Amino acid sequence: MVKKENQSTDILPALNASGPKEQNSIPTSKVGRSAKFVKTGFKIGGNYIKHYSKKLFNPEMDKTELNEDNAADIYESLSELKGSALKVAQMLSMDKNLLPQAYVDKFTQSQYNAPPLSGPLIIQTFKKYFGKTPDRIFDKFNVRSSNAASIGQVHQAELKGKKLAVKIQYPGVGDSISSDLKLVKPFALRMLGMSEKELDVYIKEVEERLLEETDYELEVRRSIEFSNACRGLNNVVFPQYYPELSSKRIITMDWLEGKHLHEFFKTNPSQQLRNRIGQALWDFYNFQQHQLRAVHADPHPGNFMITPEGKLGIIDFGCIKEMPEDFYDPFFSLTRTSLINNREETIKAFRRLGMIHAGDTPGQIEFYHTMYRQMISLFAKPYITNHFDFGETSFFDELYGFGEKVSKMPEFKQARGVKHFIYVNRTNFGLYNILHELKAEVKTDTYEPHIVSAY
Repeated sequence: MVKKENQSTDILPALNASGPKEQNSIPTSKVGRSAKFVKTGFKIGGNYIKHYSKKLFNPEMDKTELNEDNAADIYESLSELKGSALKVAQMLSMDKNLLPQAYVDKFTQSQYNAPPLSGPLIIQTFKKYFGKTPDRIFDKFNVRSSNAASIGQVHQAELKGKKLAVKIQYPGVGDSISSDLKLVKPFALRMLGMSEKELDVYIKEVEERLLEETDYELEVRRSIEFSNACRGLNNVVFPQYYPELSSKRIITMDWLEGKHLHEFFKTNPSQQLRNRIGQALWDFYNFQQHQLRAVHADPHPGNFMITPEGKLGIIDFGCIKEMPEDFYDPFFSLTRTSLINNREETIKAFRRLGMIHAGDTPGQIEFYHTMYRQMISLFAKPYITNHFDFGETSFFDELYGFGEKVSKMPEFKQARGVKHFIYVNRTNFGLYNILHELKAEVKTDTYEPHIVSAY
């Protein structure tokens, strides 16, 4: 598939001439990236001074303007640094209960369209990993990206009449994960209101997944493995991947025609089509969770395309979460009323999941049993029937309302739950949110959990 040196070349015309302003460099050294965070910290300090100065004259003033200013300054900094810092913002934007709305609105931009890198930086990356420029590899290569996100950006190319998508990782991303997460920690503590111990559990798991996500050779292997395993699912399609045109920082795959979900929603799709896409999403995730015990754990809308044929295209397998049996068994068994209504067995499951601790008093055990039982009973509603309407707003009002209530309780400021909750919750609640946006009616008994009835 690699192009011979004497073949003619052509650079495709720019696709997004009116898109976001290109970025000509990324700070890659620890000092350079740290300086960017320090500068942002000063801006945020200034925002607080401005806020409290105004509050002297208007005591009724809330934090809406402060949150908007802080969100804009933090997002601007993270979008220039890219990599793990921006990825964390992307993840946080998917949780409706963790952040004030101003942060969610701003950070959601990272799901689709971060500022792209300029052409010269892209060409340098190809020289580093292939020893030649992209126009010596492909028949056509568009130096302007068609989509730029947190860890890499995508370019359109052609080779032997086949249209390709070439994903290129930003320079320095894989080498700066640990230091970036240490730098973003003070911002996260302020935004989330978590204890430092709880946040450290979160950051460690995020670091492990991000290190995997920046290894593009691993992503190609997983993409081929998972797309082959899921190929029998109805209305789900995958691109073909080309290892010979990929490297540790570059992935080449087929170009999937279609619309991202936010574009799809603007077309006012029929309920029948919404249901078809929703069913494909439900089957895609639950087949993996319950048959493979490993799951595509990055369900933000930018990772999916709706093809002209009305099928769900999966275009990213960078983040995979494996579920060990000692987590899977107690977690998904709680989705059945036979266990959740048995107090003794439920408490045993909560202990295995780290939700109730060995040193808890009888009063604490009763409190956490009551709260977690309510929480899981809400989460499990789609699983306890064979059909569920995700367009039903009352379910999500109840779900988000309970989450907001819990987030304000001091009992939940301490670290509880094993690390696997971070990505499994992110996966399932991210799936629920997309299905809610689709207003999809889904048959939920297609791939059911494997149940353990007692502990």
